[in-house]
Amino acid sequence: MEKSGKKCGLFYIEKEKRRMNKWKRPQGKTAEWQFAKTVNKKEEDMKTIIAEKPSVAREIARIVGATKREEGYFEGGGYAVTWAFGHLVQLAMPDGYGVRGFVRDNLPIIPDTFTLVPRQVRTEKGYKPDSGVVSQIKVIKRLFDTSEHIIVATDAGREGELIFRYLYHYTGCTTPFVRLWISSLTDKAIREGLRKLEDGSKYDNLYLAAKARSESDWLVGINGTQALSIAAGHGTYSVGRVQTPTLAMVCERYWENRRFTSEAFWQLHIATDGCDGEVVKFSSSEKWKEKEPAMELYNKVKAAGCATVTKAERKEKTEETPLLYDLTTLQKEANAKHGFTAEQTLEIAQKLYEKKLITYPRTGSRYIPEDVFAEIPKLLAFIGTQPEWKDKVRAKAAPTRRSVDDGKVTDHHALLVTGEKPLFLSKEDNTIYQMIAGRMVEAFSEKCVKDVTTVTAECAGVEFTVKGSVVKQTGWRAVYGEEKEEITIPGWQEGDTLTPKGSSITEGKTKPKPLHTEATLLSAMETAGKEIEDDALRQAMKDCGIGTPATRASIIETLFKRGYMERCKKSLVPTEKGLALNSVVKTMRIADVAMTGEWEKELARIERGELSDDTFRKEIEAYTREITSELISCDKLFGSRDSGCACPKCGTGRMRFYGKVVRCDNTECGLPVFRLKAGRTLSDDEIKDLLTEGHTKLLKGFKSKQGKSFDAVVAFDGEYNTTFVFPEAKKDKKFSGRKK
Repeated sequence: MEKSGKKCGLFYIEKEKRRMNKWKRPQGKTAEWQFAKTVNKKEEDMKTIIAEKPSVAREIARIVGATKREEGYFEGGGYAVTWAFGHLVQLAMPDGYGVRGFVRDNLPIIPDTFTLVPRQVRTEKGYKPDSGVVSQIKVIKRLFDTSEHIIVATDAGREGELIFRYLYHYTGCTTPFVRLWISSLTDKAIREGLRKLEDGSKYDNLYLAAKARSESDWLVGINGTQALSIAAGHGTYSVGRVQTPTLAMVCERYWENRRFTSEAFWQLHIATDGCDGEVVKFSSSEKWKEKEPAMELYNKVKAAGCATVTKAERKEKTEETPLLYDLTTLQKEANAKHGFTAEQTLEIAQKLYEKKLITYPRTGSRYIPEDVFAEIPKLLAFIGTQPEWKDKVRAKAAPTRRSVDDGKVTDHHALLVTGEKPLFLSKEDNTIYQMIAGRMVEAFSEKCVKDVTTVTAECAGVEFTVKGSVVKQTGWRAVYGEEKEEITIPGWQEGDTLTPKGSSITEGKTKPKPLHTEATLLSAMETAGKEIEDDALRQAMKDCGIGTPATRASIIETLFKRGYMERCKKSLVPTEKGLALNSVVKTMRIADVAMTGEWEKELARIERGELSDDTFRKEIEAYTREITSELISCDKLFGSRDSGCACPKCGTGRMRFYGKVVRCDNTECGLPVFRLKAGRTLSDDEIKDLLTEGHTKLLKGFKSKQGKSFDAVVAFDGEYNTTFVFPEAKKDKKFSGRKK
């Protein structure tokens, strides 16, 4: 545990509070001038404020009156306001411990103590410290060492805390620090946060959870990746504590979808007169898998002259207002409704936060506390002044309280707009902003109340049902005009006789679960793979999910960057590389979604002070030894044979068959050629044609993503990517086609 300077920090907080209580604004002076004048009285001690980004530092510097720009910081009125660029300091790679990577005998690599180094960049000669990062660290160290106090203003969350603590440790700093903990970057929020600075030690457990997460990801990721890559004997196969279970969910859904066998079914329908001349359509309660018995019953129904009501139920149904957005729910709905990626939504939300338009985006809570609820009428009134929400906000109505619960607010409350005017936003930025504003209007509106009627009738021995509803109170459904078209059912009673006006039989087919989209994958990550539609139950499962609201988008992007999956419209489709990796690890603990969910739960316990980080570390070390041994023994699964062909790219290596991929055995080249192309697997002879001639013969049996069959030649392009060349193009001697 690092020195937190608790005594000095508390003294400093009380001193700042006393100064602020004496504040009286001179006539004609701005709030910024007054705040700077009050907080920045010249004193012997100089204070350094560190923000996570330059843009945030600039806003804080303006508030405290640090107006002089220096190299790497702002200065003025007794303050220096500096910044990081995200993580300036990171855990060293294996060579930082004198261990050569990707050597079987060196695994597992488990440092006694982790070493911190400046952020690295990749060069032709390997990794080296980023020069810009090193320069900024020097600036920060000098400011830290010459300050009486440090005010930590990195993002108020797990990663923001880690960014500062890693810097603090790396620079060997012992200066006492206090914490600025705010949920928005409005001037008001910054001022209030500076008046309510908290001792840094209050966030020790948050740091320990962040540190445990960082080190466990290093241990599992570094050792797992190196072990599997050594076993494969070619290329790099990246695995990770969260990314591998996430890939497993994508692959599992893919195979479930592809292996699904659709079955036909038949259903009967009758129609009768309803209210005001409208037709009411009943459907049979049963569906038949065989056509003959369905047709036999259909003929009886068709010949019948009446149907008898056997049951009529009427009840009032209340639809509760939706909860406010947390980050994951915002990402899911932005993907489902607007096609935004999870990463795109997070980037936009962060941008809106830095523009002071919304509250802190990386929140995992969908609730607000009582003190924030007091501000809601004013915020709703502000939303009502915007053209998008004109007439949608009821001016004098008291907001409902479903999203208000102090006990369910963690580090940050649910997403809200701040009341700052959203000027000059791009189309995409405005879409996310208006989603948050619209959800606020929905969340604080009245419930939607409906009268729901279900009627069951019997005709020729077949049971039919129909369901209808009438909206009594539209409530929150009116915000987006989502109230469904009403189906009014006459006041039929049990025993009533109905006269069918027509009958029909329809054929349908069972459908598989669709491939994952980013929206459904985020839901699966949130609940450790359990499919939960109910808001409240999903909220209760969050501690067991994998990843956090702040990291799930980056995990998904990592799977794209490493070539494990790709987007096909909105669907997520695993690549051959992703399927190959999953086929090797799917039965191992590294792909176990539930186990990873339990780890996330334990990290949350560390954060709450209920579990020692040392206990968690020992558990992860034991697991690392187990998974390293398990993965490195997978060499039999990566067995290879010589193709008999030299590598067409480097000319020195030999192309070897590895199951679904053919790869150059020259490690500096490693040219891969995947067998599976558009639903068709290339034979050994076809692969050899490609390797020796640069193209195959005309091949049949490929299938497009739309399911249409086509014929094509498979050829190399100038960079040795495979492309399809179509017969028309071949006649013109053009080897151009789409990459595959």
